[in-house]
Amino acid sequence: MREGKKELTLKDYNKLFKSLYPQLCVFAYKYLDNLETSKDIVQEVFIKVWEDKTVFQDENHTTGYFYKAVKNKCLNYLKSKRHQLTERYGQESMETHETEEFLMSEAVVLETTVIIENAIKTLPEKAAQVIRLSIKDYTNDEIAKALSISVNTVKDHKKVAYRKLRKILGFLRQVFGVLGFG
Repeated sequence: MREGKKELTLKDYNKLFKSLYPQLCVFAYKYLDNLETSKDIVQEVFIKVWEDKTVFQDENHTTGYFYKAVKNKCLNYLKSKRHQLTERYGQESMETHETEEFLMSEAVVLETTVIIENAIKTLPEKAAQVIRLSIKDYTNDEIAKALSISVNTVKDHKKVAYRKLRKILGFLRQVFGVLGFG
């Protein structure tokens, strides 16, 4: 995206869509618990930005704008279905979902998930498979059976993966410490 307050070009818009769409869908899903509705809402936000020729100061403002727009659209959707929501979540939960703190914590979780997934993609294929299963709480024995490898091979893949991930993701400890999460 270009510096200063300029209109998005089609190329900028496509790049923005590709980079934000998946995580915004996950973000919307946390509110709506319905993937298809989440995708629709995120698409509606992108369409509105394009049709309105929305202008952004910089990339940080752009990302924040999209998260806030998706959040507001989700909350509006939920409010229009309020009787279903109060049955499902209750009034207190609805108020929690509307807070800025909730938005920020969800954004941090999503951004961290994207960073971790990108780091896992740098691992050798088998090591990445082992780590993904480990994250899903599979035991070493379950991983070995699922991947048709020995338990010792699972341990070796974990050792290699953890060493590499610590180097790649070490900065997160500092970031979370500064943000008060660690």
